Amino acid sequence: MFSMKPLPLELPLIQAPMAGAQDAGLALAVGEAGGLGSLPAAQLGPEALATELARLRAAGRPYNLNFFCHKPPTPDAVRQAAWVEALKPYYEELYLDAAQAEAGPGRQPFDAEVLARIAPFRPPVVSFHFGLPDEALLAPIRAWGGCILSSATTVEEARWLAARGVDGLIAQGLEAGGHRGMFLSDDLSTQLGSFALLPQIVRAAPLPVVAAGGIADAAGVAAARALGACAVQVGTAYLLCPEARISPLHRAALQAPEPGPTQLTRLFTGRPARGLVNRLMRELGPMSPLAPAFPLAPGALAPLRAAAEARGRSDFSPLWAGQNLSGCRAVPAGQLTRELAAGWGR
Repeated sequence: MFSMKPLPLELPLIQAPMAGAQDAGLALAVGEAGGLGSLPAAQLGPEALATELARLRAAGRPYNLNFFCHKPPTPDAVRQAAWVEALKPYYEELYLDAAQAEAGPGRQPFDAEVLARIAPFRPPVVSFHFGLPDEALLAPIRAWGGCILSSATTVEEARWLAARGVDGLIAQGLEAGGHRGMFLSDDLSTQLGSFALLPQIVRAAPLPVVAAGGIADAAGVAAARALGACAVQVGTAYLLCPEARISPLHRAALQAPEPGPTQLTRLFTGRPARGLVNRLMRELGPMSPLAPAFPLAPGALAPLRAAAEARGRSDFSPLWAGQNLSGCRAVPAGQLTRELAAGWGR
C-alpha cells in the first residue's frame, strides 16, 4: 500500500489531470483500480464542477482535483489585433469573418470563488499547476485535511514549493504532454527530462516526489522508483482508453501508424504546452510570439477549430500528448492502471 498524507492508496500511481481529454469517468476508473484519479477543473464552470465532484464523492474513493493558479493578464488590444491578423488568411480560407475572433479567457485561476465551490466536497487532494495560490486560499484546504501537491519543473521550483508547505511535489519532466508547469522562469532551457530532473528534486526537497513525464509502461514506473519517486503520474498513456473524452480526430492522430512528433507550442493557449505537431504549428512556428498571453489565445482560434473539425481536420486543434506515445492503447483505464503499477514491484 502506498501512502501520502492523508491518502492510503493501493497503487503508487496518479492519473494526470488532462483538460479537454477527460471527465470524472476516467478518474473513477483509475480510482476503482486502486490508483488516484484526477479531475482537471480549470475549464469547468460552476454547474459542471459541482456535477463532476458529486460523481467523484459518490464513489467513496480518494481523488485529485487540479487547478491552474496563473495571474490573469491585462488584455492587450494591439497584441490581440496582431494575433487576429496572423490568423486572417485561415479565416478567409474557411469562409469565416475574422470579426468573430474574440479574446476568450479559456481557463479560470484558483480563487476565493472557486474555493467556496469546492469546500463543501472537501476534496482529499488538490493539486496546482504554475506554482501555488496565496496562502489564504490554501489554509482552508489544509484545515479539512486535504493533501496539497504542485508541479515543479526545476530544482528551484521544488525548493520554492517546499518552503511554502506543500505535501508533495510532482517532478514534471520535459517529455510530459500538455502545459509545462514552469512558474519561476519562462526560459525553456531550464527544463530537464524526467530522469535527469527526478533525482535532483529528490535530493533537494525533503518531501514525497511524484515522477511525471514520459512514463508509459511498467519499465518506466520501475525506473522512476529506482530514482527515488514515491509514485508516478501518467497521462498520455490513458488517452486511448475508452474512458477518455478526446475527439475522434485526436484519437485518430494517436492511432496513426507513426504518430507524432510532438513539440512544445504556445500557439493554442499562450503558454508552452506539448502536443502533436499540426498545421498551425508548422506554418506559424510553434513558439510564435504572436499568440496572446495565457490564457487569451484560444478565443480567436475557436471559430477556426470548429470549422476545420467539421471538415474532419485538426489544423487548429490542440492535440496534447507527451513524447512517449508507445503506451497509448485502447484498453480500459483500470487494466492500464494495474499494468503500469506492476512495474513498482520490479
